[in-house]
Amino acid sequence: MSDDDTRADGGTASDSVPETEEERGEVAHPVEWDEPDNNNLAPEERSSVSKRPEKHDDRKLVTGEAKYTADYERRFPDLAHTRVYRSEIPNGRVTDIDVSEAEAMDGVYAVLTPESPEVPDQKYTSAGQSYPEPSPWDMQVLNERVRYIGDPIAAVAAEDPETAQAAVDAIEVSYEEDDYVLDAEAAFSEDAPQLFEDDEVENKIVGHDYSRNRMSHIEGKLGDPDSVFDRDDLTVHETEWETIRQSHANVEPHTTLAYTDEDDRQVLITSTQVPNHTRRQLAHLFDIPIQDIRVTKPRVGGGFGGKQAMVIEPIPLALSLATDRPVIYEATRKEEFYALRSRHPMKVRARSAVTDDGSIEALELYALSNTGAYGSHGMTVAGNVGAKPLPLYSKVPNVSFEADIVNTNVPQTGAMRGYGAPQGTLALEGHLDEVARDLDLDPIELRQEHYMEEGDLDEIAGMMGGEGAERRIRSCGLDDCIERGKEAIGWGEIEQPADDHRHRAVGMALSAQGTGVAGDELGAAQIMMNEDGSFHLQVGGVDIGTGADTAFVQIAAEVLGCDETAIIPKTSDTDNTPFDYGAYASSTTYISGRAVKKAAEDAKESILEWASRMLDESVDALETVDGTVQSTETGDSVTLEEIGYESVYGDETREHILGKGSFSTEESPPPFAAQFADVTVDETTGEFEVNKLAVAVDCGVAINPGMAEGQVEGANHMGYELAVNEGITFDENGEIEVTSFEEYEFPTATDSPPIESILVETHEPTGPFGAKSVAEVPTNTVPPALSNAIREAVGVRITEMPITAEKIRAKLSD
Repeated sequence: MSDDDTRADGGTASDSVPETEEERGEVAHPVEWDEPDNNNLAPEERSSVSKRPEKHDDRKLVTGEAKYTADYERRFPDLAHTRVYRSEIPNGRVTDIDVSEAEAMDGVYAVLTPESPEVPDQKYTSAGQSYPEPSPWDMQVLNERVRYIGDPIAAVAAEDPETAQAAVDAIEVSYEEDDYVLDAEAAFSEDAPQLFEDDEVENKIVGHDYSRNRMSHIEGKLGDPDSVFDRDDLTVHETEWETIRQSHANVEPHTTLAYTDEDDRQVLITSTQVPNHTRRQLAHLFDIPIQDIRVTKPRVGGGFGGKQAMVIEPIPLALSLATDRPVIYEATRKEEFYALRSRHPMKVRARSAVTDDGSIEALELYALSNTGAYGSHGMTVAGNVGAKPLPLYSKVPNVSFEADIVNTNVPQTGAMRGYGAPQGTLALEGHLDEVARDLDLDPIELRQEHYMEEGDLDEIAGMMGGEGAERRIRSCGLDDCIERGKEAIGWGEIEQPADDHRHRAVGMALSAQGTGVAGDELGAAQIMMNEDGSFHLQVGGVDIGTGADTAFVQIAAEVLGCDETAIIPKTSDTDNTPFDYGAYASSTTYISGRAVKKAAEDAKESILEWASRMLDESVDALETVDGTVQSTETGDSVTLEEIGYESVYGDETREHILGKGSFSTEESPPPFAAQFADVTVDETTGEFEVNKLAVAVDCGVAINPGMAEGQVEGANHMGYELAVNEGITFDENGEIEVTSFEEYEFPTATDSPPIESILVETHEPTGPFGAKSVAEVPTNTVPPALSNAIREAVGVRITEMPITAEKIRAKLSD
């Protein structure tokens, strides 16, 4: 939980940004700096980085040859299929399970209940993030004590999906029902039904109070905001905001295939973002040595954080152990909505103390988060509500953040793109827009007076992450992002419609994110050279459709001076690739990419030594370029293929050229985004049209600009959905009202406004070739920019998502 804030001396950055650590003063964390001639390449010097080669898996994807988890079932003729019996009540206890009819059905191989010996009875968390997991151990694989409609109670393995479903339908369950609570505010009251007794949870989290359904409470302060809010010479502004329960809406549902191999080891082919975490969690849960579990990830049809957890893997593994045959579990679309994961719905209060001329003296955010029945990711997501957006305004001297994370009788939430930042950004950026209006100030200038600059020390990272967690801001393109975004949207040049009842306006919002979790990441890679001068790249980093494999190849090719087609990537197999924490927190290119770069540099050292012997030249005079090693002094050269053959078949010394690299860091450099939304609103009906979204993003150096633009556009689309879609809703009985894509009604490509993505290049010296993250920060900004635009257009403020014509019309009628 770390992100951004102010200069150590409380002052503003000077016009001349310090160039060295000595000039900047003591940095929060010293970092390993790459040599300038190897890391800070001018655009014309780059051969692979910043180019747009064909995405590594594009041809496989468009031809249907790419293999997803479900495609592997044809390899197993004795494969069993899974269906799960899930709770029909929101809160209570199972008093009896009758599985006799299901077990007697032809084609049914096993029916597991909480009492089955293959089913672990210990508590765990599904959150796949670090170790020990910063989430309470409050879950069980199958449950007698149920806490939402959809809690798993029994599981079936059968010869086909239809038989498995018929067996589930034949199971009879009796319950002792308890009162339930669906709303976070109601759950937090003293007389609410209690979901957990204190002794029912292990690894309890800071600030827990299960007597009030509070899974965690977190807070942090910088300066003395309490005294500032009491000052008579300041105006206190306060706003409240609410966000939806958003679905990840992955095209590919959660899918896992589990089997025992010929060496009596457990193998899981699974659609996951975190293979190594899942392996560790399964080993602990089933009491199996880590060495006896293999987790491998094929192509993934979307993750967005929903697969950053061990969501379904324990069930097919238990069934495989029970049946002694391979088992596949492919979640249904209904299960995806009512039983698996979603974004945390939240209520967030923003408060500020401001002088009449617009100097913000204190900022405060408070979040009430509905984590659902279980607490995986609950504390860390809520922490980012403050830790991501607040540091953006590093010139504010007094800052506070507080959050309560509450259990309710609805499906548990989890990680999702943005990871708490969208909820906090909506509140803060909407709030600042109101402050600017109240004081008749330009909303951009108000922000510019307070936001961070290159060279600033982010002390809010320390406020949320503890002593020593502050970070130095080494790259920041906010000014350029704003200027290019204004130009793209036509800021100040909007023409009004001819109809008097229609009004057009532009709103804007800013955002910062992080790049990995500071001090809590690891990536590793190995690269080996073949005789023909090609390479096999083995990296634990996880490509979940983002193009990470392509970025890894580009980074390695840039170092090795070869074509991208000469590098074959192999990723995300716990048996065959090095360790990696997985794809989350926008860490993949930064963390895993640095490991790839180090591995390639290690291999390059050996390549240059062989070339030195073959050319009788000093290593210092040699460089790799275009598949050769060339002398900068004589112009003589030797091909990588010649080196490859000589190194393994030579008459004297022989060596298999290998390179390896690991990377972890205390750094988490923020990317930045400036979002603009152009809307037209009909004041008679409240209907609105989003004419255009434009977002400018500082992601450092884009390793692959095409893929980066795709990430920006996808993130903006997800943010647009967060702003205008009803999300996942429940009736008063806790029954979900959304069970299909048709009912979810998220905006399709034809429903969405034009999105212009703008990459603003800076250079992040701690990242591979100057890169930092890009995939999450544009998710955060559409809801506040759209709310701000509508406020400008017709003078009403929508604070409760989604923004709808009905809400606008109701406000206009007040």
